[in-house]
Amino acid sequence: MTRHDPSVSRRDALKCLAFGSAGTLFTLSGGILTPFDLASAGTVPVTGTPFFVQISDTHIGFTKEANPDVGATLKLAIERVNALTQAPALVLHTGDITHLSRAAEFDTAAELMKGLNAGELHTVPGEHDVADATVSEYFQRFGAASGNRGYYSFDHRGVHFIALINVLNFQPGGLGALGPAQLEWLAADLKGRSASTPIVVFAHMPLWTIYQPWGWGTADAEEALAGLRRFGSVTILNGHIHQIIQKTEGNIRFHTARSTAYPQPGPGEAAQPGPLVVPADRLRATLGLTTARGTKHVSALELADATLN
Repeated sequence: MTRHDPSVSRRDALKCLAFGSAGTLFTLSGGILTPFDLASAGTVPVTGTPFFVQISDTHIGFTKEANPDVGATLKLAIERVNALTQAPALVLHTGDITHLSRAAEFDTAAELMKGLNAGELHTVPGEHDVADATVSEYFQRFGAASGNRGYYSFDHRGVHFIALINVLNFQPGGLGALGPAQLEWLAADLKGRSASTPIVVFAHMPLWTIYQPWGWGTADAEEALAGLRRFGSVTILNGHIHQIIQKTEGNIRFHTARSTAYPQPGPGEAAQPGPLVVPADRLRATLGLTTARGTKHVSALELADATLN
């Protein structure tokens, strides 16, 4: 895995945020992901029906100054999903559904997400979803898909989706971890699959080290990536850092999503990570979601990032 260079990361982060300010369109074909500024993307066709939507870091239960009404901004995100021409087949939630893992917070989130006009909802937990003493509230609601392990896979329209959990065993420095059992399961899950199978992996914490001083990474991610490198098209979606930052390694593209709750500072741009207070009239421009559209050929996906503005 490429080690973090703070000066490069900050510059790249600012570049990615500049792309994302008005929304960013990405065309994905054969493992190559190319960004276009949506303000000038009129010549780039967005075809096919909505395939999946990624939402992340809804933090239901958060009430501080950075966003005193996270329910309202989640509702706005849901309205954006429901306004799509056709309903997406899948919604992927990449964690931190709640802020304090309280039953009432999960109940509120579940009630709000019932309003999604989508085929299926798939989730992974964030660290804020497993903060209760018994680590049970998330799994009571969303554990069936994974047999209460937190990791699972499924296939849809020729794409193999893999959900991973990296928020139960934090390593020194606050890095997430997958752990030996999950890595063994992942190797078995990938074994025998054709290298031409498009892969979408989603987890909460980034599967590459974005900024180690803040624990923005997964300590044993390299072991997972080793088994993914033989595939021609791999997209890895994460949340946790509440902003768009991307990276490419061969045919593997990494993409972190905005939150629907509040922004965080760029890597190293504050004393520590955490809720970033921005002027109220700018808040929605820092929040957003990601939409993927499929064409007749599922190997060609178009991913669009848009703010809630």
